[in-house]
Amino acid sequence: MLLLPALPVRADDRRDHERARAALAAGEIRPLAELLAEVERRYVGRVIETELERDDGRWIYEITLLPPSGRVFELKLDAATGALLRARGPVQERR
Repeated sequence: MLLLPALPVRADDRRDHERARAALAAGEIRPLAELLAEVERRYVGRVIETELERDDGRWIYEITLLPPSGRVFELKLDAATGALLRARGPVQERR
């Protein structure tokens, strides 16, 4: 049996999580589950990574998708409204 050492939780990771919870509780962002459901309805691909960041006072969800073509793409969504701010890569919308 192979035992791997437990990775420590960084204080920054914990703070980021707490900031995200506070933003959700304050109504500053929409729940990630809601936005992911919308993304999966609109775009072809499987979500493989999500990130929430604050940029110039605005909360932004970065969502990385992997479509069947294998060429990943990234969406940047306004975390408060769900509006698409930018798409990078071979974005494939569902018909």
